[in-house]
Amino acid sequence: MARRDYYEILGVGRGATEAQIKSAYRKLARKYHPDVNKSAGAADKFKEATEAYEVLSDPKKRPLYDQFGHAGVTQQAYAAPGAGAYGRGAGGF
Repeated sequence: MARRDYYEILGVGRGATEAQIKSAYRKLARKYHPDVNKSAGAADKFKEATEAYEVLSDPKKRPLYDQFGHAGVTQQAYAAPGAGAYGRGAGGF
């Protein structure tokens, strides 16, 4: 399943300010929070909005997302430079 664009999820443009992103997230969070909305799919929409907000509200993650999309904000993208597959880098050589 293809992941949706975080800006699309929150309903804001790529040039949105932090305040606009926060406002859009809060609106969706109130609408789809599982404690408030018991309909099928509401919890998934809430999780999707939360994931989008966590990336777009973070000043380090947002530029990575803007440049590389979802691949820029995966766990692998945050590995220490030179860490390699074993987390040691070339320090042992």
